[in-house]
Amino acid sequence: MANKYFSFELLKEDKKTGARAGIFHTPHGDIETPIFMPVGTHSNVKMLTKHHLEETKAQIILSNSFHLFLRPGNKLIKEFGGLHKWMNWNKPILTDSGGFQVFSLAHLNNISEDGVKFKEPKTGDEYYINPEISMEIQQDLGPDIAMAFDQCAPYPCSYEDAVKAMERTHRWLERCFKAHTREDQALFPICQGAFYDDLRKESAKVVSSYDAVGYAIGGVSVGEPNELKHHLVEYTAPLLPRNKPRYLMGVGTPIDLLEGVKRGVDMFDCVLPTRNARHGSFFTYEGKKNIKNKQFERDPLPLDEKCDCYACQNHSKAYIRHLYRMGEANAQILLSIHNTRFLIKFIHDVRNSILEDRFEEFYNEHINII
Repeated sequence: MANKYFSFELLKEDKKTGARAGIFHTPHGDIETPIFMPVGTHSNVKMLTKHHLEETKAQIILSNSFHLFLRPGNKLIKEFGGLHKWMNWNKPILTDSGGFQVFSLAHLNNISEDGVKFKEPKTGDEYYINPEISMEIQQDLGPDIAMAFDQCAPYPCSYEDAVKAMERTHRWLERCFKAHTREDQALFPICQGAFYDDLRKESAKVVSSYDAVGYAIGGVSVGEPNELKHHLVEYTAPLLPRNKPRYLMGVGTPIDLLEGVKRGVDMFDCVLPTRNARHGSFFTYEGKKNIKNKQFERDPLPLDEKCDCYACQNHSKAYIRHLYRMGEANAQILLSIHNTRFLIKFIHDVRNSILEDRFEEFYNEHINII
């Protein structure tokens, strides 16, 4: 069924690997895929102002509906006209449903068939979210893309537990679609199935039965070995509709981007760029490095000579290292700008390689050094 608010154009597909380049049309602008989405959990990408974020050329960002439900509250954000006006961000936004918190806060919640009772980590206050409440929260927030409320199985887990989480995810998905009424907001189903191929196949069949705008692969990057992660993505992605965007949730190292694109993924998100920056770590075309290392004490070069970010255009590694050692906030800001721009530029370069029929060459050139 055609959707007047959303559409996806598949411009190019690498015949050898399945890497894809496209354009995802949304109410707040076009997204060139494959794309990396910076994460602004609390309606702000950590350490970055709107100006910083725009300079990284971010096309879409992610926020977390669970955390915004807790503070400042979805009803308050709705009063301000939704997330776009609240943040003064006029480009696309995606919100996670809170389903990941079912997994990450497992020690603080109680799952039933109807929903999940959460204990707020900081205050101990109890809250309740189910598929209908999650849809209400996300429709109040008003992002372009809302995620279905799901249950993510941990690694490792038994086959029996994986089946229970997957089947509950499918039942909750039906309730999400019944509760979701905003035509100007896309609802993405999430494929689960833990670490079992037959369950991934079954889940992909179920979620694909919904005529959604796009589809997500969830339940990876939860502690499993990289080889297993790459296998699950390679197995699952082709099972999802070819003419819709495919979103791999919570994955975002340069290698993960390359491996995911190679397997037919279009959208990625991760907190790593700013989290790593706060610990002094930064991405380069020669691998990840740490500004705290003494080797950079007198280094006059930028963080990466191929990077066009504000930090690399204006400051040396020696200067940023000095700021970091002195506890200056600007060090974390500069590293956050760099890491975010690095991943966005990197995946843009990946996209160009697909459009120019040289993805395999690009992959082989970078996979062992990035």
